[in-house]
Amino acid sequence: MTEATKDSGEGVTNENNSANGSGVGNSLNFIEQIVEEDLAAGKNGGRIHTRFPPEPNGYLHIGHAKSICLNFGLADKYGGQTNLRFDDTNPVTEDTEYVDSIKNDVRWLGFNWENEFYASDYFDTIYSFAETLIQKGLAYVDDSTSEEIAAQKGTPTEPGRLSQYRDRSVDENLDLFRRMKAGEYPDGAKVLRAKVDMASPNMQLRDPIIYRIKHAHHHRTGDAWCIYPMYDFAHGQSDSIEHITHSLCTLEFEVHRPLYDWFIDKLNIFPSRQIEFARLNLTYTVMSKRKLKQLVEDGHVSGWDDPRMPTIAGIRRRGYTPASIREFADRIGIAKRDNLIDVGLLEFCIREELNKTTHRVMAVLDEKPLKLVITNYELGREEIMRIENNPEDATAGERNVPFSREVYIERDDFMENPPKKFFRLFPGGMVRLKGAYIIKCDEVVKDNAGEIIELRCTYIPESRSGSDTSGINVKGTIHWVSVPHAVEAEVRLYDRLFSVENPAADEREFRELLNPNSLEVVRAFVEPALVEAARSGAQSNFQFMRKGYFILDQDSTTDRPVFNRTVTLKDGWAKEQKKG
Repeated sequence: MTEATKDSGEGVTNENNSANGSGVGNSLNFIEQIVEEDLAAGKNGGRIHTRFPPEPNGYLHIGHAKSICLNFGLADKYGGQTNLRFDDTNPVTEDTEYVDSIKNDVRWLGFNWENEFYASDYFDTIYSFAETLIQKGLAYVDDSTSEEIAAQKGTPTEPGRLSQYRDRSVDENLDLFRRMKAGEYPDGAKVLRAKVDMASPNMQLRDPIIYRIKHAHHHRTGDAWCIYPMYDFAHGQSDSIEHITHSLCTLEFEVHRPLYDWFIDKLNIFPSRQIEFARLNLTYTVMSKRKLKQLVEDGHVSGWDDPRMPTIAGIRRRGYTPASIREFADRIGIAKRDNLIDVGLLEFCIREELNKTTHRVMAVLDEKPLKLVITNYELGREEIMRIENNPEDATAGERNVPFSREVYIERDDFMENPPKKFFRLFPGGMVRLKGAYIIKCDEVVKDNAGEIIELRCTYIPESRSGSDTSGINVKGTIHWVSVPHAVEAEVRLYDRLFSVENPAADEREFRELLNPNSLEVVRAFVEPALVEAARSGAQSNFQFMRKGYFILDQDSTTDRPVFNRTVTLKDGWAKEQKKG
């Protein structure tokens, strides 16, 4: 494979065109060119039929989302169909939990499959294919150990050695294979290998294993089978059985294509065409399901849906939307070479959407918020301020925000000895409380330790937002929450899961590269309308003014809402990295 190259722009040009032909670029990507040529030539009856074939051994991640968008997007564009097929050939690692999560993720992304199939649906047919190969003298039962088979394979520069069992007769191989199926042998005692070419420069063609013994309970077939086809054998044959016209795989399967085609040719079955494209490599992220599973099992994250995980379940819980993921897939396009995509582009896509669609609300994220007392505001008096929900959306309306004599503000919105161009609050200074009044700081109250615990201010009655007749202009506006109406909440501030840009390229053990500051939990005080809207389902994503975009988490309780930060308002990480 080629060395990964980093793409960090808002769009990717040349071969990295739109996944569905309707995004950043108008030119066709190389897969669309192939499809259009096939359709124009009347190949496969002038139709396109794709499939999304996950193994149900873990949760899908953002890389799978790219493949989902490609397979379903192509079928949608050219009037074809897409199957959802679970390549469930390894009962040891598979579970119905993963099946259910995968179906949920595909639906959440906005796609519906034409048919739902499983490789296990075809176990009888695939088994018959194996017997056909044996009968043609193209497969044999091998009693060698896994270590012996690995040694026989040779090296990329040295040819392999023929197995001592390679010349067994057809009858003997059929008998042994059927006895394997009948359960006569323990795991690892025998395998079935295709007889291809032990001298091939392509290691995949050096008599690959196509069946192995596994006395394990299968999530769908139960204990009906104790031999299972290898992925390379089951995958291509399942494509052929379903008459898949274009079998789209990531680039690491390029060396597997000759074997894919060899099986089709020798079995004389429907010729599905495998086409490879570059997988998604994302900065500050790992895409290995094995590694992601380790993070879950070792307790480095709270589960597959931890908002720091690149799983679709995780990014959904973090507050990403289906539209933002589809836009991201469209922007990165489809490439023939490996590249490294800046996670900032993914964050850009969700910011762009949430900026247009979310309500701006007020939340004070501070363990010890600064209380501001308006001394000339009547004790016990309350007002309802009407504040616009989203200046980007005229149809978003306004909401009621209670205002009182005491409000909380962020501690960093006040400085006792401010520098020049500090436009927030300071002794003798004036600011506007968002959607309310202009106030002036008159007095700073401290405790015995010298910590500021309260600001005493006066307000300008004529300065109410929307009907200001005071004639006073101030440069600063700060957000606030009324003390008697504030709802205490837990806020989880998520950041990059890894501290290095390309964990896959780092020689250190990947768990050593975890970002120790990927999660910070803080106490917050939020306006009541925010919680009401979130709990009622009227809104799910919000912009906390000047803080970022957030979503109500499933861990919320009636007494204590929990919010996850989806993304900051700006890419602060990149700025800090440049400083470093």
